[in-house]
Amino acid sequence: MALDDMPEEDLTPANIHSNINSIPMLNGSNFKSWQENLLIVIGFMDLDLAIRIDSPPAITDKSTSDEKREFERWERSNRMCMMIMKKAIPKTFRGTMSSDITTAKAFLQDLEKRFSKIEKSEIGTLLASLVSMRYKGKGNIREYIMEMSHLASKLKALKLDLSKDLLVHLVLISLPPQFNQFKRKG
Repeated sequence: MALDDMPEEDLTPANIHSNINSIPMLNGSNFKSWQENLLIVIGFMDLDLAIRIDSPPAITDKSTSDEKREFERWERSNRMCMMIMKKAIPKTFRGTMSSDITTAKAFLQDLEKRFSKIEKSEIGTLLASLVSMRYKGKGNIREYIMEMSHLASKLKALKLDLSKDLLVHLVLISLPPQFNQFKRKG
């Protein structure tokens, strides 16, 4: 259903505002969730044309009325998508974006590239923390193991799923000699 075809009660400023505000503010760790929410909102509002397809040819004197209408529809979608995306990005981050990017599709692709680099860096940091952890005999051993499990869960959320066996081995090798009775002799 096109935005123009939606019942008028769905087009109230309050509903539009509510939909747009349901998109979380983009930060360093929520790109996938942000993107998913953004695509749902602009899809629901039938504004996703500029994300789904490339720009139609520019209007010329020889353009048909259908071509003009299609270009205007795409251009409106692009303009609205850019406004919605920029609203859901902190102002400080917007300043780092290239001003050469004029389409919503390219803007979203650029964001995805930037955040995949951040995600890879976060994976490296979490993995380094996990493999370098050592129990020093202070505090609750259960809490220490839960902390290691929590790091593994964060890695899983970033699509690096460690097997349970690997996590058990990482826990065991991080324990001091006084816990040798828990380590299996091969």
